[in-house]
Amino acid sequence: MKWTDSLDIALALIDRHPEVDPTRINFVDLMNWVLALPGFEEDATHCGEKKLEAIQQAWMDEAE
Repeated sequence: MKWTDSLDIALALIDRHPEVDPTRINFVDLMNWVLALPGFEEDATHCGEKKLEAIQQAWMDEAE
C-alpha cells in the first residue's frame, strides 16, 4: 500500500482499530498507524495533510 491507497488504508485501519472514532483521531496518530500497517510501503516523507485527510474521509465513509 501507498499513501494514495486511501480506501485500502481505511479498511486496514478499521480492522486494526475498530474502537476508534475516525473523526477524533489526530493526524500524527493517523500517520503513525498507517506507517505501522503490514504491507505499507512508503515512509513519512511522502505523507501530507491532503493524503491524511483522504484517508480519514475514507475511514469515516466506511465506518458509517
